[in-house]
Amino acid sequence: MADRPGTDMRSTDDRDGPRIHSGEWRAVALSFAYFFCVLAAYYVIRPVRDQLSAAVGSTQLPWFYAATFVATLALTPVFAWLVSRYPRRIVVPIVYGFFIACLLGFVPLFTAHGMLSPRALGTVFFVWISVFNLFVVSVFWSFMADIWSNDQARRLFPIIALGGTAGAVAGPLLTRQLVSIIGVPPLLVVSASLLGLALVCVALLGKWARTQGARRHEAGHEAAVGGGMFEGLKQIFANPFMRNMALLLLLGDCIGTINYALVIDYSGMTFTDAISRTRFAANLDLATNTLQVILQLTLTRWILTRYGAAPAIAIWATAAVVVLLIVLFSANPYVPVIGVMPWVAIALIVSRSLAYGMLGPARESLFTRVPRSERYKGKNAVDTAVWRFGDLSVALSMNGLRVLGVAGAGFAAFSATAAAVAGVLGWRLARRVEAKVDAIPAVAAAP
Repeated sequence: MADRPGTDMRSTDDRDGPRIHSGEWRAVALSFAYFFCVLAAYYVIRPVRDQLSAAVGSTQLPWFYAATFVATLALTPVFAWLVSRYPRRIVVPIVYGFFIACLLGFVPLFTAHGMLSPRALGTVFFVWISVFNLFVVSVFWSFMADIWSNDQARRLFPIIALGGTAGAVAGPLLTRQLVSIIGVPPLLVVSASLLGLALVCVALLGKWARTQGARRHEAGHEAAVGGGMFEGLKQIFANPFMRNMALLLLLGDCIGTINYALVIDYSGMTFTDAISRTRFAANLDLATNTLQVILQLTLTRWILTRYGAAPAIAIWATAAVVVLLIVLFSANPYVPVIGVMPWVAIALIVSRSLAYGMLGPARESLFTRVPRSERYKGKNAVDTAVWRFGDLSVALSMNGLRVLGVAGAGFAAFSATAAAVAGVLGWRLARRVEAKVDAIPAVAAAP
């Protein structure tokens, strides 16, 4: 019998049996390929954004964040309107089709000299790609939460997330190899093609979900969600679960933005040329992605399968607190201690790899336990509007604190505090959600 929404039919076999069950292999492979294509499409064009941003300078980044937040806030109700009126098989292709059309529409702007100034094109493309990244990834995880049950999410999401990790590595490798051969504008076509492949995966997964998926017996599991276009934003304030998920994301965003700023400061002080800074950034990404893969293949899968999301969130927060306290109390956190990596860089590697490799799958697994309206509308609002609000708020707050004399150690203290609060909040939220749902089968079985 397939799992019903609101039930947890976990068994000893589910906890200790094979990682991927016999009827799941094809769908897992498609989910893996889907996420690979989505993140590879993003990372192919992210270097294009970065080189355009250099034309206007880093002092304009707060304005970029503000424009991105406004654009995201405007598009979030549009997405909610779509899922209110149209079924999943229509909404997801519309979203990806929109971004494919935008990518192809940007090609003439990159080839026609003088149509837009570097500043104008850089501003527009920065905002667009930031919105693109949030929406395509949020829609992916909403789709995953809609076709997999909670038990499957615990077992399979760490594996599926590896597809995104592979895409995040393959994307920049493609750009590095192709840009000298085909130039910049065709890279947008490469990215659009990858999104087209993602659409093929969506169609095949939708067919699988209708015939074999664990949620296929859920009433209306593929129908339009219903409700109003502003419901996703309203859920953040009115729904305790969604409000706490928004707070958890904001705290994680605070950790990531502060850690990233400390590393940028170190890179600017240490390396005098663009090649050295690029090589250092590549080493950071390589170390982060390697640790993320190790976590997803070992610790994350074991913890989520046996113990649920709460311990995974707690481990992420604890590790972040430990490395940030080392940064805070070290004599000089900018002096290399492991190879060429200072403590500020190690803190970024540890916190970021655990955020993607452990917190991410744990957080997404919780969304499999909530109604479809929250999986699509509320989750999308959290993953897009709330995230960009966090970027803007943290960046502006850091500028204000710098005026007051706060430096690296002070920012590490703020980041460590955010990690500690996030760990407590995430632990309590996950325990409450999982305990509430796990209790339902026992109640239903009572005479």
